[in-house]
Amino acid sequence: MSHEDQMNKEVSAELVGDDRIVVPLYAEEMSVTKENRETGRVRITTVTRQREELVDELLARERVEVETVAIGKPIEAIPPVRNEGDTIVVPVVEEILVTERRLVLKEELRIRRVHTTERHQERVTLRRQEASILRLPLKAQNAEASVSHTQETGK
Repeated sequence: MSHEDQMNKEVSAELVGDDRIVVPLYAEEMSVTKENRETGRVRITTVTRQREELVDELLARERVEVETVAIGKPIEAIPPVRNEGDTIVVPVVEEILVTERRLVLKEELRIRRVHTTERHQERVTLRRQEASILRLPLKAQNAEASVSHTQETGK
């Protein structure tokens, strides 16, 4: 049966018990495949040729010279970069701390003498020493010491 005959074929429908009609449907499917085919070949070769040629050009070269000039003078503001002919002058500035010594009266100490009197009572112990000298007659001097000293301490 041809494809056209299948499409024109009468389709019969069935009645199902709950008043539905079932109609069969047809579907077509297609599949595509690829394959590689060699249709021809190529060969490529390269040839390198050399030749000499004279180059005659002017080349420009430029160099700079840097000179340091010591100045050492105080300034009020940073000077700008300036041109003097074909020379660019770049100022180099250093900030330094200047210390200055000044006398400043910070404060005064005021010292005043204040005289007061007050009564003070306290018991203290005083000590006293006394010396007693006894002269003995000449005969007795040989038997005893020539001079006898006695000391009394009062407490």
